[in-house]
Amino acid sequence: MSCDAEHDQLVADVFARACTSRGVLEHVTGRWGTLALAALAEGPFRFNALRRKVDGVSEKMLAQTLQALERDGFVHREAEPTIPPRVEYSLTPLGAEVAGRLRELIGLVEGRVQDVMAARRAYDETKAAVAR
Repeated sequence: MSCDAEHDQLVADVFARACTSRGVLEHVTGRWGTLALAALAEGPFRFNALRRKVDGVSEKMLAQTLQALERDGFVHREAEPTIPPRVEYSLTPLGAEVAGRLRELIGLVEGRVQDVMAARRAYDETKAAVAR
C-alpha cells in the first residue's frame, strides 16, 4: 500500500514525493535537526544552553526545529510553571535511537574529514587545470 494509505496500513516510502516519511527525514537530517538531536544525546538541555551548544543556530530556527522534532516524537519538552518558566528538552526513546545513529554518522564524518579535504583539493586542482 502506498504512503498515503490509512495509518494502520502505512508502508513508508521516503522516495515517494507525498510520503510523510520524507518530511520526517527532513526534520531529522536537516542541519539544525541533526545537531539538536546529537546534542540532546548528551542529556537534557535548557533552550539557551542548547542554543549555545549548537553554535550558529538562531533562536527562531532552534525553536522551529525543536517544535518539529517534538511533534514527530523525537524530543520531549518539559515546562515547569515557574517565573520565569523553566523549559528543558530531552530525547524520547525514539529520539535517542535516531540520535545514536546520527552520532555514528557524525563520528564517521569527523574521523574522515582529512580525506574529504584531500578529495576537495584534488577536485579543485583538476577543475583549475581543465579551466586553463
